Amino acid sequence: MKNYAEFLSSKQQLWQTGGKEVSSQSISPILFPFELDLTVWAIRRGRCALFCDTGLGKTFMQLEWARGIGELTLIIAPLSVARQTIREAEKLGIAVQYVREQKLVFTDIAITNYEMIEHFDPKEFGAVVLDESSILKSLNGKTRQRLTDMFAATPYKLCCTATPAPNDIAEIANHAEFLGIMSRTDVLSRFFVHDDEGWRLRGHAKKAFFRWLSSWGMFLRLPSDLGYSDDGYKLPPLNVQRRIVESDYIPEGQLFAGKLAGITERVKARRGSVGRRILSAVELMHNSKEQWIVWCGLNSEAVELAKLIPDAVNVQGSDAMEKKKQAIEDFQDGKIRILISKSKIAGFGINLQNCHKQIFFGLNDSWEQFYQCVRRSWRFGQKKPVDVYVIISDAERAVLDNVLRKDKEADELRRKMMGAVKDYERLELKQVKKPEEYESEIETARHRDEYTLMLGDSCERMKEIEGDSVGLSIFSPPFLSLYAYSPTERDLGNSLDEAEFFEHFSFIISELLRVTKPGRNCCVHVSQVPAMLVRDGVIGLKDFRGKTIQQFEAAGWIYHGEVCIDKNPQAQAIRTHSKGLLFAQMRKDASWLRPALADYVLVFRKPGDNAVAIKPDLTNDEWIKWARPVWYDIDETDTLNYREARENDDDRHICPLQLGTIKRCIRLWSNPRDLVCSPFMGIGSEGFIAMKHDRRFVGIELKQSYFRCAARNISHALTERESGTLFSGGEHG
Repeated sequence: MKNYAEFLSSKQQLWQTGGKEVSSQSISPILFPFELDLTVWAIRRGRCALFCDTGLGKTFMQLEWARGIGELTLIIAPLSVARQTIREAEKLGIAVQYVREQKLVFTDIAITNYEMIEHFDPKEFGAVVLDESSILKSLNGKTRQRLTDMFAATPYKLCCTATPAPNDIAEIANHAEFLGIMSRTDVLSRFFVHDDEGWRLRGHAKKAFFRWLSSWGMFLRLPSDLGYSDDGYKLPPLNVQRRIVESDYIPEGQLFAGKLAGITERVKARRGSVGRRILSAVELMHNSKEQWIVWCGLNSEAVELAKLIPDAVNVQGSDAMEKKKQAIEDFQDGKIRILISKSKIAGFGINLQNCHKQIFFGLNDSWEQFYQCVRRSWRFGQKKPVDVYVIISDAERAVLDNVLRKDKEADELRRKMMGAVKDYERLELKQVKKPEEYESEIETARHRDEYTLMLGDSCERMKEIEGDSVGLSIFSPPFLSLYAYSPTERDLGNSLDEAEFFEHFSFIISELLRVTKPGRNCCVHVSQVPAMLVRDGVIGLKDFRGKTIQQFEAAGWIYHGEVCIDKNPQAQAIRTHSKGLLFAQMRKDASWLRPALADYVLVFRKPGDNAVAIKPDLTNDEWIKWARPVWYDIDETDTLNYREARENDDDRHICPLQLGTIKRCIRLWSNPRDLVCSPFMGIGSEGFIAMKHDRRFVGIELKQSYFRCAARNISHALTERESGTLFSGGEHG
């Protein structure tokens, strides 16, 4: 059985090493120090991603990774990247063969393009590299899934691409799924929450998410991000210039070309300006002897441009693959002065820094396509300023403004992300674990015998409580809800699944048994847990109540009884928006309806004889009312104020236990001056009632904002009791 430290380590959501250990001396000295260290790390990981900006040596690193892994390796790359990979391999003394089908593979490392993957048998390869793996996002779902399924059993995998936008959930999830690290569904359910704005990273999940990312992916914009020198890595100036021409198209109902609604109007605006845009483009290139690449979105535009520019070559989708490849290579070699193509043909992975002049002949809203196309020329190693001309109609100004806005936002997000991951990445490269940030302290009341409040981890701090000293424990364990309230693995709620949750809970259940007096009770407030489609694959319920009973019995407790607490279904429907409680669902399809979720107080007894009899101050009528199996009269709003304890990163409101429930349990199963314990103190509800009813209290809370709130609430209750104002108002007395 794991000890607690081992268990906490196992809870960390990190990708475990599954590669091979190699010496840095076995890597080619051609590589820069940062490239060498990243390569050694990638070989050690076995399955991982290198998210490095253009010009940072991804080709060298992937080739050395393949050599270090030592398996038959297939590199899959965009069109025309094969030749530049083979050239780079020659510098390293590595033989790489371009092939289009399995039977032609005769070297340890082969390279092909994405369009040819169906001609290969993945079982023949021990390793696979996806070059420019951001194409996973651009490929249609069928092709992307085929890649993932084809290489699911491949033991070693490497993805290489430029740094993705940190808010691009699809790209990160697609990489994790291809590498076999985590499914897209698990990525969403563990780190993200869905609200009115769509999927967003949970506030408390940020550290865990970036730490997890850093365990299988290295993000690099500059060598200095990982503490290396940036010598030789400075981008030249980038000049984005707009050329606006008039369009003959004016949307119906407008005097001037304003905002365009939908693709149809945009196409009309582009066609209405094509003649003027062609003249603008021809003017630019006619007066220049340098190489140009022209990005066209419409085939008709590309054809017209090619007709008017004698030394231009148009590479389009209908061309034979060999023709496309040859044209791009001729452009790289300077044999072609002007290349006309689309972003999906030549916009990914290809090194076109031989050219520093680009034209976007029209534009769509895809920042990703714009960014990737620009980076073909604007990359580390480019010696000249890069001039990018965007030629659009006056009706399309908003499109360019939108793309440039997205570019600015993406750059800012990348900066923030690098700030978040760089410390984890540096430690990851050095194989050093970052010490956990963990606070603990003891705060005691001015009357030392009245209460002790502990800030910290219940699994550890309960060891400070004397054995056989607690007369009654009462608490509500945290929800199984990842990163809803805190970022730490010490939070019971931050568990991947029920198995991990109850393994964690077992440490506390055992300590509760130790500190409780023989024959005394423990009251656990629970409710059933909804099963969610994104997390569990079904919509339904999970028997949290039953599993809690099983866990306590396994630890040596006696299951003594339970109370069901009635809940208001309308209030629950408003709060949870549960499909099974809605009037609309009743009218649509009542098969989905279910009763509201009740609360339960599960009562467990420690074996042995109770040394001091409990004599509650109850009348017979009160006992008859409280002995019912269902309590119908608990006021759901009868709680302490939780709002002041809420933090900005909290994704849920804390749900304090109703004071009426606590009062009944304390009056039924404890005597005055007994010690009442709560290992999940929250904002102090159990201690608040304990003080009001002349009990002593020991409480533990992990979250500092809740702990401070609990200290105020409990101190206030004790002050009121001692000043005689305790019962001056309300039912709580």
